[in-house]
Amino acid sequence: MVQAAKLPRRARWAVPAAALVVTSGVMAGSLISVAQAAPALPPRTPAQLLAAAAQGTGPELSGTVTESVSLGLPRLPDTGSPTSVASLLTGSHTVQVWYAGPRHYRLELPASLSETDVIADGGTVWLWQSAKNAVTEFTVPARPAATAPVTAPLSPQQAARQALAAVGPTTAVSVAGDVTVAGQPAYQLVLAPRDPGSLIGAVRIAVDASNGVPLRVQVFARGAGSGSGPAISVGYTSIAFGAPPPAYTSFTPPPGASLTRVNLAKPAQGPAPELSVTGSGWLTVLELPSAALTAATAGAGGTGSTGGTGSTGGTGSTGGTGPVSVSGGPAAAAVLRALLASATPVSGGWGSGRLLRTGLISVLMTDTGRTFAGAVQPGVLYAAAQAAAVAAR
Repeated sequence: MVQAAKLPRRARWAVPAAALVVTSGVMAGSLISVAQAAPALPPRTPAQLLAAAAQGTGPELSGTVTESVSLGLPRLPDTGSPTSVASLLTGSHTVQVWYAGPRHYRLELPASLSETDVIADGGTVWLWQSAKNAVTEFTVPARPAATAPVTAPLSPQQAARQALAAVGPTTAVSVAGDVTVAGQPAYQLVLAPRDPGSLIGAVRIAVDASNGVPLRVQVFARGAGSGSGPAISVGYTSIAFGAPPPAYTSFTPPPGASLTRVNLAKPAQGPAPELSVTGSGWLTVLELPSAALTAATAGAGGTGSTGGTGSTGGTGSTGGTGPVSVSGGPAAAAVLRALLASATPVSGGWGSGRLLRTGLISVLMTDTGRTFAGAVQPGVLYAAAQAAAVAAR
C-alpha cells in the first residue's frame, strides 16, 4: 500500500486542495482501540523489523482505515466538510481502501449522504465528489518525481516509511510487546528520537507478522504520560489480503457530472510553490514563502483554481498551462486566521513574529512573511529563521 498515492509534488501539494488532501489528512490519525489478546510471536530483532517495515510495494489488499488526530490545536472553525483543513487537522475519519498496485487503487471517504473517492487507474487519477456531482481527471507522470518534498502520510505503510526515513544515529530503536491489529498478529517496532530538539517522543509501528506490512503507526509527543494516547496514528481496523475486484480500481464519470481535466504529466508554466526543507531527520523544518501565507489569509484561490487558462467549472483541460492553486479558499483562510489568533508574539536575532506551539508541532510565522513549521522545539525554528534571515541579506 505504500505507493498507493505517491504522486509527484504537484499532485500531493497543489492537487490536494481538490483530491489528494482527502487521503493526506484522512489517513493521518489514530485507530479506535479494540481490546485484543496479545499474540505470541517468534522473537524478531529491531534490524529485522526495520527491514520488513521499509519494504517497497506491499501486497494487494482491501481494508478499512480509521483515524483521529489530536495535536492540541485551538478550536478551529467548523466548515461542515469532512475534507476541509479544519476537519483533516482534528477529529476522526474512516477510509475504505482497495489496493491492487501502486497505480491501481481506490480510496473512499464516506460522509453523510455522500462520498469522496480517489481512484487510480494506470496513468489517470480520478477524484469523484458525489455531493458536488463533480469529477476531476488527473493525468499523472509515468514516474513520480524522485525529489518530492516531505509528503503527508497516505497509508500506514507510507506513514511508516516517512518515520523510518528519520532513523539515524539520533534514534533509539527497540521492540515492544506483540499486538493484534485488525485481527492480524503484529510486532511493534519503536523509534525514539534522542535529540531533545524533537517534540516526538516515540513512533510505534505495528508490523504484520506474516508479510511485513505496517498495519498501524502511532506518534506520541515527547513527555506524554504513560496513560496518554497517540497524538497521531494511522492504521487498519479491518484488512483482507488479496486482489480487490477490478471494478473497484476503474472509474467512469457518471452521466451529468461536471468534469475538470488536469495534466500533471506536463510541466506547469509559471513559478512553482517555494516550499523548502531545512534540517534533517527528526529536526526537519518546512519553510513556506510569504506568498503562501498571504494568499491563505486572504482566501485567494479555491479548490480547483488553476491559475491558468483551463476550465474548472465544467468540461475543460488545464493542459499544464498553470500551477494548481495551493490555497484552500475562504474556509482555509478562516482556519489559518484562527491559528494566527492563538499564536504568541516572539522575537529574537532572527526578527519578530508569532509562535504557535502544541505538544507535537511548532509553527513560527515571522513578520517578514515566512513560515517555519516542524515537530520540533521552538528553538529549532528560531535557528532556521536566523539562517534564512542571514541568507537573505
